[in-house]
Amino acid sequence: MTSTTSQQELFRFLEDRFACAQACTECARACALRASLVDPDGTENQELVRRKGIMCAEVCDATCRVLSEQNQVDESAIRVQVEWCRTVCLEAAHVFDRQPGAEESAAACRACARACTDFLATLN
Repeated sequence: MTSTTSQQELFRFLEDRFACAQACTECARACALRASLVDPDGTENQELVRRKGIMCAEVCDATCRVLSEQNQVDESAIRVQVEWCRTVCLEAAHVFDRQPGAEESAAACRACARACTDFLATLN
């Protein structure tokens, strides 16, 4: 954000940053729950669901921590983290789509990806 940024743009940036962090938290919970429900000795597809769930939860958790930091974090580093989060969420959603009973987790992943996209639009 530059010094010429309007107050309205600053508010939108902060609101979208908070919404993204909140969506990351919700997605991390849903993915961790989904991963915990899968039998570790299950089929290859179940193993993929478990791995994607764990990875998505970890990336969302890390993204939430980056967005919650009070220190000035480099905007390019934030962009990379949020773009990575968006990509991982979409990948997890596609895997969950093929898993019966994982609709809620897939929806949480898609909501997080949308929040990431919205937040990225507020960055320079």
